[in-house]
Amino acid sequence: MTAIGFIGLGNMGGPMALNLVKAGHELTVFDLSKEAVDTLVAAGAKAAATAGDAAKGAEAVVTMLPAGPHVESVYLGKDGLLAQAGKGTLFIDSSTIDVPTARKVIGLAREAGMEMVDAPVSGGVGGAQAGTLTFMVGGEKAAFDQAKPLLDIMGKNVFHAGAAGNGQVAKVCNNMLLGISMIGTSEAFLLAEKLGLDAQTLFDISSTASGQCWSMTSYCPVPGPVPASPANNDYKPGFTAAMMLKDLRLAQEAAQSAHAATPLGAMAASLYAMVEASGQDSIDFSGIIKLLRGEL
Repeated sequence: MTAIGFIGLGNMGGPMALNLVKAGHELTVFDLSKEAVDTLVAAGAKAAATAGDAAKGAEAVVTMLPAGPHVESVYLGKDGLLAQAGKGTLFIDSSTIDVPTARKVIGLAREAGMEMVDAPVSGGVGGAQAGTLTFMVGGEKAAFDQAKPLLDIMGKNVFHAGAAGNGQVAKVCNNMLLGISMIGTSEAFLLAEKLGLDAQTLFDISSTASGQCWSMTSYCPVPGPVPASPANNDYKPGFTAAMMLKDLRLAQEAAQSAHAATPLGAMAASLYAMVEASGQDSIDFSGIIKLLRGEL
């Protein structure tokens, strides 16, 4: 049994923390939502008064926070995690944030005598609940080896991506590709519809041909072909359009800093920004097809 602090109990963090409790670990949790904390306490966790308090006496601390500024504040503030945790504490930040912030915080954690990895996830809320997430982990190999047993409880696939911040690099590259492929898949189904080819027939053909991709076979943006896809549930999100836009913007920031040409990534970001402007970015990211239909 490991004493673990867990900060950030949202749609992803809550189920991740619950899986650690179910595995028999001793969790002390913190979130601004009392309801989220109460859910974990009912499952056997302890509540902390502050994020810093969750780190006191912990062998490991997991954070799942919205963005880079939140990570900096929680880790580096006067009463933050680095100030409150003991030397040798392992930090696992599963937030999806910008690469420079991830590398800065990990560097400062190591200077303070602690181990830390950035470990953003893929797999959505369903993966968090089922414990089947994919973790992309950046940091020293020794820190990765220390974190992996805990990550294995919360995920099915755990990859060491290399140096600090490389987990974030893998995440934004993966999600940029996902956003682009979802738009392309949506365009293909709309074109087929306009030309008189029904969705199931296109799916049957393209899913076994060169157009096959995850956005089609696992998350088809039109109702029918993939029963479990959000398209069959009024685009109720597993991963919102707002979250996709956040990741696409992070990818564009990274591309600019690296002087990398990503014209399709930029176009994908602009289209998801239009979903945001419509006020309906709480739909699943596959709902981008509604924008292309002129329904947003």
